[in-house]
Amino acid sequence: MVYTKNRSFEWDPRKNITNKQKHGIAFEEALTAFDDPDAVIRDDSMHSTKEIRFALIGMSDFGVLFIVFTIRSANGLHRIISARSASRKERRIYEEINKRN
Repeated sequence: MVYTKNRSFEWDPRKNITNKQKHGIAFEEALTAFDDPDAVIRDDSMHSTKEIRFALIGMSDFGVLFIVFTIRSANGLHRIISARSASRKERRIYEEINKRN
C-alpha cells in the first residue's frame, strides 16, 4: 500500500510487472498523475460489470498518462488497474478540457 496526499493506493504486484513490460509505465510512476490538479477523471464502468472503474488522464513526471483505477469503498483505497502513455486522442481531450478552464 502506498500513501500520497491523503490518498491510499494499492495494486497487484504481478499486474504492475506486466504493465511495465507492456506499456513501459510502472504503477509507482503513475502515482504522480494523481497529483495533477488539471487531471481529467471520467467513469469507465463500461469496461467492467464487477466494479465501478474510472479513467484518469493526467500529467505525470513522465508525460500525460491514461490510468484506469477503481476505488474500494470499504477502505477508500485507489486500486490501479492499468497505466500507459495517453494516446494522441486522449492528450487532445486533456488539452481541450484544460484550455477551457
